[in-house]
Amino acid sequence: MSMAGNLRKVTALGAVDGLRRVARLTRRSRRVDLSHPARSPLGSSVVNCVAYRDGVRLPESSDLVDTVRRIRKRDDGFVWLGLHEPTDVEFAGIAELFDLHPLAVEDAVEAHQRPKLEWYGDTLFAVFKTVCYAEHKELTATSEVVNTGEIMVFVGPDFVITVRHGRHGSLGPLREELESDTQQLSKGPAAVLHAIADHVVDEFVSVTDSVQADIDQVEADVFAENGARADAGRIYQLKRELLELKRAVIPLARPVQELATRPTRVLAPEIQAYFRDVSDHLLRVTEQIAAFDELLNSILQAHLAQVTVAQNEDMRKITAWAAVIAVPTMVCGVYGMNFDNMPELHWRFGYPIVIGAISIGCLVLYRGFRRNGWL
Repeated sequence: MSMAGNLRKVTALGAVDGLRRVARLTRRSRRVDLSHPARSPLGSSVVNCVAYRDGVRLPESSDLVDTVRRIRKRDDGFVWLGLHEPTDVEFAGIAELFDLHPLAVEDAVEAHQRPKLEWYGDTLFAVFKTVCYAEHKELTATSEVVNTGEIMVFVGPDFVITVRHGRHGSLGPLREELESDTQQLSKGPAAVLHAIADHVVDEFVSVTDSVQADIDQVEADVFAENGARADAGRIYQLKRELLELKRAVIPLARPVQELATRPTRVLAPEIQAYFRDVSDHLLRVTEQIAAFDELLNSILQAHLAQVTVAQNEDMRKITAWAAVIAVPTMVCGVYGMNFDNMPELHWRFGYPIVIGAISIGCLVLYRGFRRNGWL
């Protein structure tokens, strides 16, 4: 029976004694790698569980407890266990087997944590926010641009436990990539932690590049000929989605910096050098997000200024036409008073002269407003 199969039963029993009992049961069904969402069956939080020695994947054992005991006795390998949205009951046996701190276990199960880094004895607990770009044909005031999730990582001297929350951020391809690089994987659990951090930051870079395309489109629409009619809701939506991205990226700077500089038994010095490269990439993303925020503020201010200018132009046009219409209104108002002793009322040429005067007055005002750009 595979170790992943063992753990599925352990999560149901919630105790290490149950682990030893079910580890010897025979599993007839073929093992499924849940790290690939397309092949993930329902009803289990266990994604995968594999043991490695010298960077090489070991054959699957029928007893996880014995495998962990042998690895700890020889001190030359580690176990990588992957979970997806486990419950308290499902995680209880695993937490007891690997002696995980209750506070870290609570954070891993509940999720909704800020990116952070904590030490509990020889165990390191890291939280990463994952992001992905939500594809859309056209940006609207309600379009989702950035979707977020979480990856919690427990790193000990001989184990790595990853707990993933969200519908994206699968670590299956990352596991396969690491297994193809035995030299890097032979550096132990710290190499897995670096690969996860690098993977998360690379996704940040990819998402920011995609968000930039949306910002460029909004900017082009705002500064187009009819930019005053652009939808301001699209700009506000981008700012809201950018805020989600900032919540994932900005708090991660300090944990990555600690991983690159803080001495610890879990992280070898040669691995910490790799975290400095991750820190550089994260700094680039942070600066890019800050630039996006400033650019969106400028685009919004420009759009509001265009709306104000367009409103002023509309008011000038309305005022100009009101002035033109005021001429016949005034003249017709005078002659509409119906006084008996108005000489022009009985004059033969009175009507054509009044109509001509009204037309000339309206024409003069119209040409004047046109010359000044009011019409």
